Amino acid sequence: MRIQKHLPRFSEHLHLELTENGWVPLREPGSLALSFLLSIPFMNINVFISIGAMNIFSTISFEEFGFTPDSFTFTINFGVIILLILIIVLHEILHLLFIPNFIRSDKTYVGLIWLGGFVVTEEELSKARYILITIAPFIIVSIIAPLILGAFGLLTTPLKLFVLLNALASSVDMLSLLFIIKQVPNNSVLRQNGLKTYWIER
Repeated sequence: MRIQKHLPRFSEHLHLELTENGWVPLREPGSLALSFLLSIPFMNINVFISIGAMNIFSTISFEEFGFTPDSFTFTINFGVIILLILIIVLHEILHLLFIPNFIRSDKTYVGLIWLGGFVVTEEELSKARYILITIAPFIIVSIIAPLILGAFGLLTTPLKLFVLLNALASSVDMLSLLFIIKQVPNNSVLRQNGLKTYWIER
């Protein structure tokens, strides 16, 4: 595992090597900005699912987050900043934990950039494993965690906010999931070249 300050760079040489050996580039957005724009509908879907999970054992209202019929109040303090950092770190750690042998891998990269955190691996992964890595933060933090916490009466307003912010942050993951489900056959292996994804049937 390598810790670095910038995203892994695309290699034209590796691209030619992969495509010559039968790897198929995934049709996906060419930039993080476009990925973010295309993922906006998934923000709404993710939040709706998370609210549904929280409502099973608890209640959630706009008022507890500062919304009222007449106004909206939101205070940015040190606690909120820490919460945002924790969400980014936990989200990326959950991606990382599902990458096989990530500690010993010299093809797995983690870091923080101005847009948030990132985990990228250039190791070959089965489609099932790739999907698990992609959706793990959303499933664990924004569905399973609120169900467990709600069942024990521990789902406080700050934790609800944590769950919802993670759901929003998972929108690009859900967009990636859609591309993989629609384009990649089940018996395939995937790998990265920078942020570009490739697959091949095995």
